[in-house]
Amino acid sequence: MPPSTARPRAGESRGGACAYRRNLADGLCVVGMGPEHAEPLEELQRAVFPSLADDERFKAEHYRHHLTLFPEGQLVVTDGSRVVAATSTIRRDFDFDAPDHSFAEIIAGGWLDSHRPKGAWLYGVDVSVHPDWRRRGLGRALYAARQELVWRLGLRGQLAAGMLRGYGALQDRITAREYLDQVRLGGIFDPTVSMQLRVGFEIVELLPDHLHDPVCAGYAALIVLDAARDVPGAMRPASP
Repeated sequence: MPPSTARPRAGESRGGACAYRRNLADGLCVVGMGPEHAEPLEELQRAVFPSLADDERFKAEHYRHHLTLFPEGQLVVTDGSRVVAATSTIRRDFDFDAPDHSFAEIIAGGWLDSHRPKGAWLYGVDVSVHPDWRRRGLGRALYAARQELVWRLGLRGQLAAGMLRGYGALQDRITAREYLDQVRLGGIFDPTVSMQLRVGFEIVELLPDHLHDPVCAGYAALIVLDAARDVPGAMRPASP
């Protein structure tokens, strides 16, 4: 059955913004996503993922609904009043013996209905940094905030599917498996997955036909960041 694209029923919007806040350099700040960020986030999705299939990009109504499901898992980076980066996460259980899955299955039409309130893993649906604000450590700050959430909730770690953003340009010269192996070994720098490896993620498996974007020819890498790993910028909760 295809993912639902119906809007949430009346009365379902009961969530609110997460209270998380961390000040970064130059007036930038990581904060919990709120309903007021929904429209700017839709614009951010278009700027960050211009070639992604439109039905795989979140819209404002999706972001408002995410806050009803898992408010603490939704974070943005602001520069003054402007939203310049964001991450959406859900909780999931995961069978590593059957790792293949699609982005469409995870986002469920944009509504993130695959969220499981008692799931053991924090699944990172996306990290979005506006092109004009890249190379300023905003992605790393969001991964650090996510790891702090892992520790607060007592989860097993972070799980994500990193888009192989550089593979589309090389697909006529190298297989996706060879490309990922070279990324793992450091012979190829992938704009997304190589940065995630620097944060501390480990590659688990290649995911074919994961999403519909020519920049990665549909491929992603299943990556894991164990809860035992420290992440630069992340502060573990104080011992009782």
